[in-house]
Amino acid sequence: MKTYSQKSSEIKREWWVIDASTLPLGKLAVVIADKLMGKSKVTYTPHIDNGDYVVVVNAKDIKVTGDKMVQKKYYRHSGFPGGLTELKLEEVIEKNPSIVIREAVKGMLPKNKLAADRLARLRVFDGAEHAHAAQNPKEIK
Repeated sequence: MKTYSQKSSEIKREWWVIDASTLPLGKLAVVIADKLMGKSKVTYTPHIDNGDYVVVVNAKDIKVTGDKMVQKKYYRHSGFPGGLTELKLEEVIEKNPSIVIREAVKGMLPKNKLAADRLARLRVFDGAEHAHAAQNPKEIK
């Protein structure tokens, strides 16, 4: 038997939709990262980006366990002295809930040259409506 290695010309991408209010943030990020990498496919090849598109709806209704709403913090730095900004999870959800999901999924993806392309296939929407109905996405239960 020979080991199968997928070629770039054989990639077939599907569209998936998942409701963010059904799972806690970490478990949601694991499911999304799995679909973006294509690890659930039989044709998974580590060096080929054969993942699918994922549409996340209801990002504003995200669930977290414990006291993460007030204890979890997001940091960013302007590059200037004293330019560290710190926001709590509840503040980030209030401003832009898609950042929370995007950062969680980014942390689940491998840190390599394929990560940016995989993350670009993630579409996050705050409400139940999304703009990708024409692609006929399948629902992840």
